[in-house]
Amino acid sequence: MSYSVSLSSPIHFHTNSRFFSTFPPKLPNKLKTTVTTTTVAAIPPLSTATSVTDLSVLDSTTVALIGGGSVAALAAVLSFTDPERRRRLQAEEVGGGDKEVVRNYFNNSGFQRWKKIYGETDDVNKVQLDIRLGHSKTVENVMKMLTDDGSLNGVTVCDAGCGTGCLSIPLAKEGAVVSASDISAAMVAEAEKQAKEQLTAGNGDIAPVTPKFEVKDLESLDGKYDTVVCLDVLIHYPQNKADGMIAHLASLAENRLILSFAPKTFYYDLLKRIGELFPGPSKATRAYLHAEADVERALNKVGWKIRKRGLITTQFYFARLVEAVPA
Repeated sequence: MSYSVSLSSPIHFHTNSRFFSTFPPKLPNKLKTTVTTTTVAAIPPLSTATSVTDLSVLDSTTVALIGGGSVAALAAVLSFTDPERRRRLQAEEVGGGDKEVVRNYFNNSGFQRWKKIYGETDDVNKVQLDIRLGHSKTVENVMKMLTDDGSLNGVTVCDAGCGTGCLSIPLAKEGAVVSASDISAAMVAEAEKQAKEQLTAGNGDIAPVTPKFEVKDLESLDGKYDTVVCLDVLIHYPQNKADGMIAHLASLAENRLILSFAPKTFYYDLLKRIGELFPGPSKATRAYLHAEADVERALNKVGWKIRKRGLITTQFYFARLVEAVPA
């Protein structure tokens, strides 16, 4: 029995039954046949830079622990692990806390790993292909959210945590004026390279404006934008810091804030803990899950409300996606 069966029940967006868009993800041929079986809606990987990418090491016996209901036995095993000690040692190596660990990871080994996942190369394993599919569905659904309200031509958008430009470039193709940033200089350089290659021609009558890419962490962002989008980044923030970051991002947005985050539920938290049983090179950052109620509370506190919400799941990618507007 595969745990992915029990974890991938579909959850639809409440306010828009036509949520799939006309922005198909660029996937290798061997993946394209699986797109129609993916859960509707869209959202980010359970562990953008941590244990999710290593779940492929689990054998059928380990997975059967979940399927067979032996949660108590598994919890006993998990109690002997000490992932926090590994994280502290990693932070000491780079001379800082979570932010420095994240920056170091995505400028080095993490950049190479996620460049492949976000790209189109066939040089990826089954788990990485699955995460690529999940992330592409997140981008697809964000584009659908934005274009449903009309043309993006001239609309200012802040892409906070832009990675390799997976969202910034499609936004620019639709005419949006994009300010994109990432904590990783390597990611920003790759995003600039991809933008130059892909934005050579307009989209019909729309002449794309090349996004402005900058190396910045979320705390350093400023300015005012019609829309702020932050995908797959809150996984690096514990809830007490995530509250402040959500408030900061909302202060930059005039009309709309779109967030994706790894959902905190019993099963997803259990999967995260399972991944921590298998320390490997991708265990470079902490992965923080967030309850949807906590995210909604943080938004309400600063005068915003959720207008649309959804869940994107594949076998190894789980994410909540919410669109918030001023209350």
